Amino acid sequence: MFFYDWTYIILIPALIVSAWAQMKVNSTFSKYSRVRSINGYTGAQVARMLLDAEGLYDVPVEQISGRLTDHYDPRSRTMRLSRDVYNGTSVASIGVAAHETGHAIQHQRHYAPLQIRNSIVPVVNFSSNASWLIFLFGLFMGSRYLINVGILLFGAVVIFQLVTLPVEFNASNRALSILEQRNILYGDEIKGAKSVLSAAAMTYVAAALTAILQLVRLIALSRDE
Repeated sequence: MFFYDWTYIILIPALIVSAWAQMKVNSTFSKYSRVRSINGYTGAQVARMLLDAEGLYDVPVEQISGRLTDHYDPRSRTMRLSRDVYNGTSVASIGVAAHETGHAIQHQRHYAPLQIRNSIVPVVNFSSNASWLIFLFGLFMGSRYLINVGILLFGAVVIFQLVTLPVEFNASNRALSILEQRNILYGDEIKGAKSVLSAAAMTYVAAALTAILQLVRLIALSRDE
C-alpha cells in the first residue's frame, strides 16, 4: 500500500472536473469583467443598495485583497469583496457582489441549509484535519475501530460539501432575481451575470465530488487493510 496506491484512480474524475471548473470560472469572470454594466454601479454600491433594501444597514462592505476571494462572514456579519469586485462596474463584479448579498439575506432569514452549514463548521474544521491522521494510524496499527472513526469523521466533510450546494445555488438565484427586479442589470447583462455565477457554482460541485470520491477511496483502502 505504501509503495503503490491504486485508489488514486478513484480521484481522477474529481481532478478533471475540478480543473475544468477552475478554468471555467476564471475564463468566464475575465470575459464578463470586460463588459461594463449600463448603470455603471460598482460592486460595492450594488452590495450596499441590496443590503440596505433588506434592512441590513449594520452589515459593512469591506474591500479585501486577492482575486475571487469574495465572501460573506456570518460570524462578524461582514461582507468582504475583492478589489476587482468592490471597485468594478462590470457585469461580473455586480453578479458576484449580489451573490454575496444573497448569503447575507439567507443569514437574516435563517435559511435552513445555511444554518446547518454554519452549525457544523467547528466539527468539519476538526474532522478535515483529524480524519486522515486517525485513519492512517488505524491502518498502521491494524485497528478497525480507528479506521472506522477516520471514515466517519471524513463523512462530516462530505455532508458539509453537500449542504454547501443548495446554499450557493440559492444565493445565486436570489442575486439574479434581485438584479433583474430592481433593474440593476438588463437583458444580456443578466445572462452574463448568470454565466459567471453558474461557472462559480461548478467549483462547489467539483468540491463535493472530490469529497465524495475521497470518502469512497477511504472505504476502498480500509477494505485492503
